[in-house]
Amino acid sequence: MRLGFYPKLAVTGIAKNKKTYVPYILTGIGMVMMFYIVTFLSENSAVGNMRGGESVQGFLSLGIGVIGIFSTMLLFYTNSFLIRRRKKEFGLYNILGMSKGNLSRVIIWESLIIAVTSIVLGLGCGVLFSKAAELLVSRILDSTVGFNFTVDEEALVMTLKWFGVIFSLILLSSLYQVYKSKPVELMKSESVGEKPPKANWLLALVGLVLLGGAYYLAITIQDPITVMLLFFVAVVMVIVATYLLFIAGSVTFCRLLQKNKRYYYKTNHFISLSSMVYRMKRNGAGLASICILSTMVLVMISSTSCLYIGGEDMLRQRYPRNMVLETNVADKEYTAYFHQVIDEELAAHQQREENAIHYRYVSFGGIREDDRIILDESKISASVDFSNYWQIFVIPLEDYNQIMGTSETVAEGEALIYATKTNFKYDEITLDGIGTFHVKNAEEGFVSNKTDSMQIMPSMFLFVPDVTDILNALNEIVVRTGDKGARGMAYIHDYYGFDLACDEQEQTEIYNRIMERVTAEPIMEATGLSAEEVAEQNLSVSFECMAAYRDDYLSLNSGFFALGLILGLVFICGAVLIMYYKQIIEGYEDQSRFEILQKVGMTKKEIKKSINSQVLTVFFAPLIMSGIHMGFAFPLVSKLLMLFGLMNIRLLILVTLGSFGVFALFYILVYLATSRAYYSIVSENNLD
Repeated sequence: MRLGFYPKLAVTGIAKNKKTYVPYILTGIGMVMMFYIVTFLSENSAVGNMRGGESVQGFLSLGIGVIGIFSTMLLFYTNSFLIRRRKKEFGLYNILGMSKGNLSRVIIWESLIIAVTSIVLGLGCGVLFSKAAELLVSRILDSTVGFNFTVDEEALVMTLKWFGVIFSLILLSSLYQVYKSKPVELMKSESVGEKPPKANWLLALVGLVLLGGAYYLAITIQDPITVMLLFFVAVVMVIVATYLLFIAGSVTFCRLLQKNKRYYYKTNHFISLSSMVYRMKRNGAGLASICILSTMVLVMISSTSCLYIGGEDMLRQRYPRNMVLETNVADKEYTAYFHQVIDEELAAHQQREENAIHYRYVSFGGIREDDRIILDESKISASVDFSNYWQIFVIPLEDYNQIMGTSETVAEGEALIYATKTNFKYDEITLDGIGTFHVKNAEEGFVSNKTDSMQIMPSMFLFVPDVTDILNALNEIVVRTGDKGARGMAYIHDYYGFDLACDEQEQTEIYNRIMERVTAEPIMEATGLSAEEVAEQNLSVSFECMAAYRDDYLSLNSGFFALGLILGLVFICGAVLIMYYKQIIEGYEDQSRFEILQKVGMTKKEIKKSINSQVLTVFFAPLIMSGIHMGFAFPLVSKLLMLFGLMNIRLLILVTLGSFGVFALFYILVYLATSRAYYSIVSENNLD
């Protein structure tokens, strides 16, 4: 054959099937562009030099793998549809005398044209928009960046290698499908799978059970630790259940309706149900994929947006005061040394502490069983539920009264108690090995003075006249059991926090000066102990400054937000592509069904009404299901965000509802846009 015959045939094939090939090429361009941009940002020195830029780059590095894997799956999915649509054409070529070797050359040229176009244009768009992405990251991090334009060679090479491999594997898959098929099979490829769908009660039931189990986990788990352990289990259950319900459950439900003779044997219901069964069989997996991708987008966008928007509130939750000094050196003579250091540095900078708070506490952990806290590890059974692990804070009553401005008193054997993250409804609390206390409720306001929001387990505050007895009892447990772990060892901590009126730059300077004077050597100087004795007694000083840690803390949230936006955009592109091809598939299927329905006596108006109701029902089922998934996932997501310090549930509710509203509007717009392709196919011969 003449030179250039195969490339010309390949170009002609792509042009004649532009409705299916153009979206595929655009998807390839988009995936290449996003992969390059994320790789560029993760290695860009300008981003790394921004405040918190290294943290953002760490998150973006994770995004490279996610986008790469998702791009592979999405392009393979799309190509499988294209090959199916072209098999009939290839079969005709085969019957007219072209060998499978000739067909392979056509496929190779088509794949080469698509790959080169996608990679070249994708890299071009990636390089073009990389600067805009860099500016967006600088805006998120509240930083500045120069206007110099750079091209990252490593990102280019990495993108070329990854997508070169993807398109090579797609080519091999296409060649294999053509080689293993016979000409007759190629000609009939579009009608394969048109056997009447059968109801699969077992798979439908399994899907319902899995979904019910996942929802049950979501609404019953209370503590963040268990949520962290079971979150991905619930996610897998929801994904599997969604596919089973859309593929098998929907067909089973339609078959169940067909058995209801009063409902089924009506004109509208008869036609709609009969066609719906085939729709769900052929498109169930695609609908499930749209549902899962939509849910992922909603969860990522809403949660990362909450972390970003609520960053300042979370920062204040983490740092109740601008500066906090915390020691476990019990002797007042020693703690006075560190307080004196602070006073001297504040005086040197002509600053005075404001909103100061000072109290002592003993902290330890234990397993709660009803109204009892088990502290001795030897008494904890192997089957104990460690989600009942509680953190206990015992604070002198005089410190509580001083802070709260009250004059509370407790009798012997009594204690003021306040529990967080869950309720304690008993009249007594028994600390195993220490004693039993009658419960008097304390005011909630004290908790805002402590960094309890960063505790991932429930906490209990006990306010007693004297903590010495409790401390001695704890040390006896340590001596008796030899357990110096989290449940056994206890110290009297000294907590001292205050605010400053100066700007954050000066606060950071004061913090750095104080830090220089409260390191290990000053501890030995203040206590008169050797380095070995300090280490043995675990004596330590912790000094924190909100201004000094602000950038690192907020950059963590910014990194999540940037990654959420990028991955959300990628998953939205995938969902849109699947929606489009679903419309194309149904368009070609309904084209022949129109002719059959007209032959049995239905008018075009009745046919259009029936088809429209089916398309709307099928198309919006994933959106409705993703909304249900999101509603049941809300308790899990809210508890996971607690691990990051986000306690503002109202903010999460508003952002989640807003995200779903915006996404639903976008979903409707996509439907209106893609439905044009459907109606243009159907109306070619039938609706004119």
